[in-house]
Amino acid sequence: MSERAFQEEELIEEDMGTPGREMRIPLLEELEEVVPHRITFVLVLSAFFAVCGSYVFGNAVSYSSPAESGIMDELGLSLAEYSVFGSILTVGGLLGALCSGKIADLIGRRGAMWVTDVSGIVGWCAIFLSESAWSLDLGRLLLGFGVGLASYVVPVYIAEVTPKNLRGGFVSLCMLVIACGMSMTYIIGSVLNWRILACLGTIPCLLQLVGLFLVPESPRWLGYIETCQQASEHRILYIFQRKYAKALTVGLGLMIFQQLGGLDAYGFYMSSILERAGASSTAGSITTAIVRLAANIVAVFLMDKFGRRPLLLVSASGACLAGFLIGLSFLLQDYHQSTDVVSTLTFIGIVVFSGFFSLGLGGIPWIIMAEIFPINVKGSAGSLVSMVSWFGSWLVSYTFNYFFEWSSAALFIAKMVPETKGRTLEEIEASMTS
Repeated sequence: MSERAFQEEELIEEDMGTPGREMRIPLLEELEEVVPHRITFVLVLSAFFAVCGSYVFGNAVSYSSPAESGIMDELGLSLAEYSVFGSILTVGGLLGALCSGKIADLIGRRGAMWVTDVSGIVGWCAIFLSESAWSLDLGRLLLGFGVGLASYVVPVYIAEVTPKNLRGGFVSLCMLVIACGMSMTYIIGSVLNWRILACLGTIPCLLQLVGLFLVPESPRWLGYIETCQQASEHRILYIFQRKYAKALTVGLGLMIFQQLGGLDAYGFYMSSILERAGASSTAGSITTAIVRLAANIVAVFLMDKFGRRPLLLVSASGACLAGFLIGLSFLLQDYHQSTDVVSTLTFIGIVVFSGFFSLGLGGIPWIIMAEIFPINVKGSAGSLVSMVSWFGSWLVSYTFNYFFEWSSAALFIAKMVPETKGRTLEEIEASMTS
């Protein structure tokens, strides 16, 4: 048995509190021949067709921003109806994430990606042909199911076919391609009709559907199926054992902080935020797309050089600063300050947020999720982590429009601040202490 073939898995399992020799898969004895420690044509081809699913992810997430005005005007949707359309993608993502591990374990990583392609094609076609809110929502739900499944299986597949010295950079390609999908959608959506934009969304799905026939299945999954199928019915309980507690805490914690950072709020409703601040939504969307793309390119080259933790710390610090700027700009707007100041601060805040978030928090949690779980619980643990991420995404995207319309200052004044004119100090004191 080749010890080096399992060195990486043993180190991860020991760090997470699992026995280092718990999962020894005989089929992976020749793993070094299957996954060489260099870039090969097969590796590049496998990664290329896999990340087509990441492009669909970025395309789907950002679609609702440039399409908002066109859909609401043409189909006569209310704000509440469009909020449902925007957020129902995350409901589908939640369902896809819930069964992603099971599907990927049962029919393989390639099989799971084929399911995402079919779901994506049907979803985009439903949106393209929609004449009412219900068909829009159905298409968006199917699209969400596909990208929810892809959000788990694409980074896992790439991590499993890539050698450890290249894994970080290759898996970070997922986030780079998501950024490409978002950027292209913002740019193309600013000049094309929302129906044509939906039709173009089927292209990467079709490309992956055909391309996956040309690449191999994950050798780690093949080895897992060969030796671990009998224990599969117990895997749901396995993830709640104490030895996996640290891995679950890390995976869940990263996903929670990623979603509460507000990425989907900016992704889904960037046009509305910029217009509300008095800034150009077209210029903002294009600038943000370019910055996000550049940040992801930088992340690809820095991932294996500096590690995951430093990039996460820098990313979180920068995103926090940007969030403060955006909040400050709308606070100034509540107090009727200069429109130029508000629009400039909002523009700078969104661009800075997108850049720093894309550098680390946007993609590294998915990379770490694909790395920290042993293969015997990767399906179940990955499903749980992905499900938490998509639930947070739904919560943020659905409530954002309502909070955006809500003036916190006005509500606070109306409900809490008493009128003191013409009242004695004793009367004021009595009203404040009663």
